[in-house]
Amino acid sequence: MEVGWERKGVRTVTLVRPTGYGTYVGGFAAVVLAGGAARRMGGADKPTIPVAGQSMLTRVLAAVHDADPQVVVGRVPPDLPVPVSSTSEQPPGGGPVAATAAGLKLVPSDVSFTALLAADLPLLTGEAIDVLRLTVESAPMQGAVYRDAEGRRQSLCGVWRTAALREALDQVAEERGGLHGASMQNLMEHLRFIEVSWRRPGPPPWFDCDTDDDLRTAEEWAR
Repeated sequence: MEVGWERKGVRTVTLVRPTGYGTYVGGFAAVVLAGGAARRMGGADKPTIPVAGQSMLTRVLAAVHDADPQVVVGRVPPDLPVPVSSTSEQPPGGGPVAATAAGLKLVPSDVSFTALLAADLPLLTGEAIDVLRLTVESAPMQGAVYRDAEGRRQSLCGVWRTAALREALDQVAEERGGLHGASMQNLMEHLRFIEVSWRRPGPPPWFDCDTDDDLRTAEEWAR
């Protein structure tokens, strides 16, 4: 792992090769955000759309199979093949930051690390999560998120120190008078994190599906 430039509490790293996985003393949880209107896909229930025979939500949960608890914020389909805890932000439609806070309420206070993920990441893998976990353990930072090939931060594909994430949510709520409508940018301004570039073979783990074209691309990659 090579550390690159730093700005406003953000450092970037490029993964050269895996160096081993973290021990995660204190536990590991996952909060998966499964809400959203999916307007560019005609209002479809995106997390339930299959890619290579499995729903996107199922594929994301498989990548964090060792997380305890696994929390889904949004609708959980009755045929989901794995048991999860579920909740939703109140009132509904509050956006990703409000949904994050709702999900963290179901994560015990003694869990040290939490993956915060969108439900439409069908190419996410356990290896990609392990890279983020190792990065957070190894650096004096509060979290690690992926950065795509164009340099865009993938805010909903990351692993965080749970206490730091909670503190940042409290700060946003205090500044805004609540979390409804807050953006991920609002939240990230209160966190110190590393941006990780994926350089290994295979599809990018941060690839999300916002359009029908994205779905077709993910299907081709997943074959």
